[in-house]
Amino acid sequence: MSGAETFYVTTPIYYVNDKPHIGHAYTTLACDVLARFKRLDGFDVKFLTGTDEHGQKVEKSAETAGMAPLALADMNSANFRELARILNCSNDDFIRTTEPRHLAACQALWTALVDKGEIYLGAYEGWYSVRDEAFYAEDELVAGPGGTKLAPTGAPVEWVKEPSYFFRLSAWQDRLLKWYEDNLDCVGPQARRNEVISFVKGGLQDLSVSRTSFKWGIPVPGDEAHIMYVWLDALTNYITAVGYPDTSGDFARYWPNVLHMVGKDIVRFHAVFWPAFLMAADLPPPKRVFAHGWWTNEGQKISKSVGNVIDPLSLIETYGLDQVRYFLLREVPFGNDGDFSHRAMMGRMNSELANDYGNLVQRVLSMIGKNCGGQVPEHGPATDEDREMLDAAHGLLDKVRTAMDRQLYHEALEAIWVVIRAANGYVDRQGPWTLKKTDPPRMGTVLWTLAETIRSLALLTQPFMPTSSGRILDQLGIPEAERGFESFGAAHGLRSGTVLPAPQGVFPRFVEEVAG
Repeated sequence: MSGAETFYVTTPIYYVNDKPHIGHAYTTLACDVLARFKRLDGFDVKFLTGTDEHGQKVEKSAETAGMAPLALADMNSANFRELARILNCSNDDFIRTTEPRHLAACQALWTALVDKGEIYLGAYEGWYSVRDEAFYAEDELVAGPGGTKLAPTGAPVEWVKEPSYFFRLSAWQDRLLKWYEDNLDCVGPQARRNEVISFVKGGLQDLSVSRTSFKWGIPVPGDEAHIMYVWLDALTNYITAVGYPDTSGDFARYWPNVLHMVGKDIVRFHAVFWPAFLMAADLPPPKRVFAHGWWTNEGQKISKSVGNVIDPLSLIETYGLDQVRYFLLREVPFGNDGDFSHRAMMGRMNSELANDYGNLVQRVLSMIGKNCGGQVPEHGPATDEDREMLDAAHGLLDKVRTAMDRQLYHEALEAIWVVIRAANGYVDRQGPWTLKKTDPPRMGTVLWTLAETIRSLALLTQPFMPTSSGRILDQLGIPEAERGFESFGAAHGLRSGTVLPAPQGVFPRFVEEVAG
């Protein structure tokens, strides 16, 4: 794909002391849909996910489990790799922070920061949360039970005093603010951008970037009593995967045209610390960081102690993979918080997938099978209504592309559903079952118009529901080579006379099993 525009998309790397849950699935799916969309749109895409395997939290979890930290990391990293496979994700790479390539990249970045005078040795004294792997100022803490202090996330904190290397973050306030001002799209959505700017305007303290009180991490070059702060280690994965410290090859090809997709709880690390580290090392900052919201379960905050954590594998088993992919990106505006409920899931599956989209495909292809000899029908002159239907279908790509470039998945899907609903209305108004008796050539034109509309819809739903959309395109006789967006539009319309396979339903209704 030499010469193609590049696009690099990353999930955060997932922490290995945890089991995969709906939040991990959500971020990974959002990246997968975007990666698939961009590939179909002719981009040279790199899609990265992986696991974050160092830090005090992993060391403690391993100790509790009676395992070596690497053994725990191996076991849990495999769960996240399996999650990506089960979600049918198209990631090009899966990075682990315990890999030799990552150690080399982290130590090279550290050395570059030292050479630029951006890191100095001092001593850290303050509040630290092991669970968040984050330091907190006194004024950020909240009161806990019995007069204890907690991090703003509710995590316990402990007073830490130890020698530490510091990154001169305080020197980057003005340069970060200028970066936000000069790059209006560098942090999204707007609420998160405002939050980041407000944090930076509030004043930045130098950041402790090494620890000596535990050993599970990447050693500081030249001072192995220290290991690197887990966030400096973790964030560096994004450039490790494009070959850093070699800045030719993949680095030159993909960096910094990158979108980092993250949960809103880690936006500060990605939109403040990370660009500062990069600029301080004379590397370009990322193009965009987008922070999505959190899910609740039937209106309740998800928590391990309540026992209402949503297992994505069990959702897929219950509802089907493409149905879960669709629901998670359709249900709420991406960037906002969302609530998972069985009723909402069932509603989307039955009303939008089965009734709207599935029914449209099934009845049109069944009529072609029955009345047109199982071939794409001939079509005569188009009426105003035919043209209106085709214009709506062929005009969809630009609308969907605009929404996807802003990570507005729900708007992209709504634009598609406007056309699906219009096509169902067009079938009802044209009545091809009546035209069969009164005007067979006109019936052929109506059914061709509908089949061509379905081709446009199926091309655009591929990133969201790859397997189901592929089955629809199979039933329209579309070869693999004609499923990219270069085949979108009137110039590539369905060829009359193409023999079609017998139609089969794609989106079954979800029927609840009644106990008894």
